[in-house]
Amino acid sequence: MQGTPRTLNLGILAHVDAGKTSLTERLLHAAGVIDEVGSVDDGSTQTDTLALERQRGITIKSAVVSFPIDDVTVNLIDTPGHPDFIAEVERVLSVLDGAVLVVSAVEGVQAQTRVLMRTLRHLGIPTLVFVNKIDRAGAREAPVLREIAEKLTPAVVAMGAARGLGTRRPAVTPYGPLDAAFTARLAELLAEHDDALLAAYVHDEGAALPYARLRGELAAQSRRGLVHPVFFGSAITGAGVAALMSGIAELLPAERGEPDGPVAGTVFKVERGPAGEKIAYARMYAGTLRVREPVRLSGGRDGREAKVTGIGVFDRGGVGRRSSVAAGEIGKLWGLGEIRIGDHIGEKAGTGARRHFAPPTLETVVVPATPAGKGALHLALTQLAEQDPLINLRQDDIRQEISVSLYGEVQKEVIQATLADDFGVAVSFRETTTICVERPTGMGEAVEVKGQAPNPFLATVGLRVEPGPAGGGVAFRLGVELGSMPYAFFKAVEDTVRETLRQGLRGWEVIDCVVTMTHSGYAPRQSHAHARFDKSMSSTGADFRGLTPLVLMEALRRAGTRVHEPMHRFRLDIPADTVGAVVAALAPLRGVVRESVTRGAACALEGDVPAASVHELGQRLPGLTRGEGLLESAFDHYAPVTGPGPVPSRPRTDHDPLHRREYLLKVLRRVPRQAV
Repeated sequence: MQGTPRTLNLGILAHVDAGKTSLTERLLHAAGVIDEVGSVDDGSTQTDTLALERQRGITIKSAVVSFPIDDVTVNLIDTPGHPDFIAEVERVLSVLDGAVLVVSAVEGVQAQTRVLMRTLRHLGIPTLVFVNKIDRAGAREAPVLREIAEKLTPAVVAMGAARGLGTRRPAVTPYGPLDAAFTARLAELLAEHDDALLAAYVHDEGAALPYARLRGELAAQSRRGLVHPVFFGSAITGAGVAALMSGIAELLPAERGEPDGPVAGTVFKVERGPAGEKIAYARMYAGTLRVREPVRLSGGRDGREAKVTGIGVFDRGGVGRRSSVAAGEIGKLWGLGEIRIGDHIGEKAGTGARRHFAPPTLETVVVPATPAGKGALHLALTQLAEQDPLINLRQDDIRQEISVSLYGEVQKEVIQATLADDFGVAVSFRETTTICVERPTGMGEAVEVKGQAPNPFLATVGLRVEPGPAGGGVAFRLGVELGSMPYAFFKAVEDTVRETLRQGLRGWEVIDCVVTMTHSGYAPRQSHAHARFDKSMSSTGADFRGLTPLVLMEALRRAGTRVHEPMHRFRLDIPADTVGAVVAALAPLRGVVRESVTRGAACALEGDVPAASVHELGQRLPGLTRGEGLLESAFDHYAPVTGPGPVPSRPRTDHDPLHRREYLLKVLRRVPRQAV
């Protein structure tokens, strides 16, 4: 075990254009992995490898690159900074040991910076802060440090002093034991989390605390995510990067894995290779995964066994083909055709693919340039959904239209370009609309009995629908004896209930409800005399999958539903003399101010606003605040649609007014039972 190298899986996160990809290049160069620092503007960076990323100069997909710092192997994961690609960041968070949050010395703390730091702290991920771009005109040191303390976390300490800000040759001098102000701040900050240190600090006012003890406690508390050291520097000039690299090795939790234990890993990314083969990116927590050895996979489906046919391990800026990938390493895996993001390899480990950020609140219909392109479009979007499950690909059975969920317009443009460049499918989009949900307003029951018209199935299904607790999702319960029919039939009903509720009475997904099975019945396996099993005389899972939507929609119709729209919690930092104009502008957008705090010439407003109004609010804010206003918003809850506004209370725009029960019955009556 002593010879096992230490590994750190490190995420680089930032608001868009803060310079994290440039920082990645500088770290690789400083570690001796690359000979020349690539440029985002020139499209020559190691991690932005997609043609679209190089054209736009932004990171769209997460990328992994490895480099050494002393005895630590760092697997660095560069993540997108644009909020439209926050889902890509979310998938990476589950496999990180630590993070570097990049802040611009010019723009300071921005909206996405807050969202990211809030999530990192919530997950307890140890995080260093790197204030980048000190070479840029307008770069600030003390004001940005105050912003970090006020807007991100007060548990921060600057690790050095920057000089020559705004020049081509800035420099950073690390603090040491002779810097009295630094050691005093360090002692004060660390004492908040260590009683023994607090007692010594109070007794001797910090004077007698050995620097080695302070430094050791800083490392311990940083690795636990309690304090966040702040480094200043420039990715372009390299100033301060050496100090950051030392901090990464010293202050973040690099560990030695257990290569001899049971195999345990998590898949955080899936892509397709040049030949269309599926490639999974997995972080290994324990054990050693070897080529051709059977391994158990588990995720949203039952556990199943598979064999990896090829393994690539990240090493010194590249990917080397290996026969195995061990604990602590990140590997590229070939041969797992059914693998999905969030699946576990072997034993369950890590946090898995949990939700950390709000779901997408926008959707659009994707339209192929020609009717003949529908098949190719569906295949292409299916592959894109493998890489980004949150686009939530769905097809309207009535209109034969395909919809996807979105975080924003930039994501839509990227999907359009990807379909054209990678799949040769030209598409356009319908108008982007807000994704609403439906909640039951009362209780409703329905039942269809085997052998009684108009039930065309050899199955009896009765269901009751009623409201559930907010945030409870869909709960399925049995009001009948579990042994009253085979378990597979109950499973078919439950799975179909969840699938059917993706589109309610008004076309939106139904949430926060309880569905209880009140009646059940089936025809046992039977046949004519001396004949083989006859499917036309015996119930199958297809009977229950076909009947359940009819019963469920009737029960839902009797219960009734109400459309709810997504609401964002917003924060507006604006000049105090513009409060009146901003509040007046919020009214027609159905925004409500819940809290207002004025400090000198600045004012912070917090409140709720419909997701449909956020874009317009952002567009109007500069004109209302002389360009000084800052908007931060994030999904908070769903609220009933009321009054006029951008989101209508009418059904979903792509939802056919024909009642779904009538539609389903018309389809099923045209299909012989043997074909169901």
